[in-house]
Amino acid sequence: MAKTKIVVIQLKEIIYTVIFAALGILLILLLIFMFKPDKNDEAASAGTDLYTAGVWNSSIALNDMAINLEVVVDKNHINSVKIKNIDEAITTMYPLVEPSLEAIASQLYDDVPIDQVEIMEDSKYTQQLLIEAIKVALEKAQVTE
Repeated sequence: MAKTKIVVIQLKEIIYTVIFAALGILLILLLIFMFKPDKNDEAASAGTDLYTAGVWNSSIALNDMAINLEVVVDKNHINSVKIKNIDEAITTMYPLVEPSLEAIASQLYDDVPIDQVEIMEDSKYTQQLLIEAIKVALEKAQVTE
């Protein structure tokens, strides 16, 4: 006759096995969802590019002084708008330039089109001047077919 073998499995071993199997499945699902391309990314890459990525400049003349405006763009988004090498005399004579640019830039970072940027009533002329300079820089950056 064959000898009967008795296998003893402790409950602790079963629990550890189930926990490690669940963690393994969770890790595999996490990796799948992390590296699966999003539909938004596919739509953005399938669409046409708006800009040539890079740094684009324009200047504004204020009373024989120039303000250099720098616009940093990637293919479909404005990443940064800032004033380069602003003179202390300009900030003293035109105190609304920097706050106005910050208000415009925050809207552009949220993908508001340049033509739909809301202008504050207390600095509308300054903001219109800055928007025109940004438009000049964006025209340089636009992709031509």
